[in-house]
Amino acid sequence: MTTKTQATDAAPTSDGEQTTSGVATRTAALRPRDAATLIIVDRSQSMARVLLGKRRMDMKFMPGKYVFPGGRVDKADRTVASADELATHETAKLLFDMKGGPSHLRARALALAAVRETFEEAGIVLGSPVAGHALPTDRSWRRFFDCGFAPSLAPLSFFARAITPPGRPRRFDTRFFCVEASAICHRGEPVEDELSDLVWLTIEEARGLDLPPITRVILEDLGDRLKLGPLSVKGAPVPYYFNKSGTFKRQLIVSPDDHSTA
Repeated sequence: MTTKTQATDAAPTSDGEQTTSGVATRTAALRPRDAATLIIVDRSQSMARVLLGKRRMDMKFMPGKYVFPGGRVDKADRTVASADELATHETAKLLFDMKGGPSHLRARALALAAVRETFEEAGIVLGSPVAGHALPTDRSWRRFFDCGFAPSLAPLSFFARAITPPGRPRRFDTRFFCVEASAICHRGEPVEDELSDLVWLTIEEARGLDLPPITRVILEDLGDRLKLGPLSVKGAPVPYYFNKSGTFKRQLIVSPDDHSTA
């Protein structure tokens, strides 16, 4: 089993996967792009289960790997209307060490990207009935609103973060969000076919899948979080994985009222 300590010897790729350290190339100066992933936790049975999907075998990146729904932030994620907003303490943690120009708008867009990608890849809607919201012009969000709902952000908890190290051909600053399955308001067919074999598994069952190393680490982090009770525990620290001076680091992001610790 990949442990958190072992994971520090590896480096996450563009969407959070980890590979062994490589020689720095001219891509080292690439700025990581904002991305988001959503971990849905179903606690309706005796043991919590999470949703994972298998990437198509014909894909160039991580073919056949099981991952959580997610992807990069789109421009439209910055402007789409939502039924509600992230909790203030979640936004505050998202702003910690935000690269480039930190803003509440970017923090909000990250959460919206997680909701949109989950809809596109798994057909799952997290939202509230549309009431007084102008329909978006963006195609992806228009399809979401066509289901009769506006995206809901209040149930989401910022759970983890991983940045692709320098030297990779693509770099992403991925934020992992968690949400209880009880927040799902609609289930339909996936809009995209990037993920197949969507499955709900316990953490123990998921360990037996072909997972990217960082996904294994996040699953262990999730097991630790679930021991605290609700996913929305205000003071719960957020694991933050990144590369510094050629070394893979794990830091904890905590509420602004506390301290962040290495």
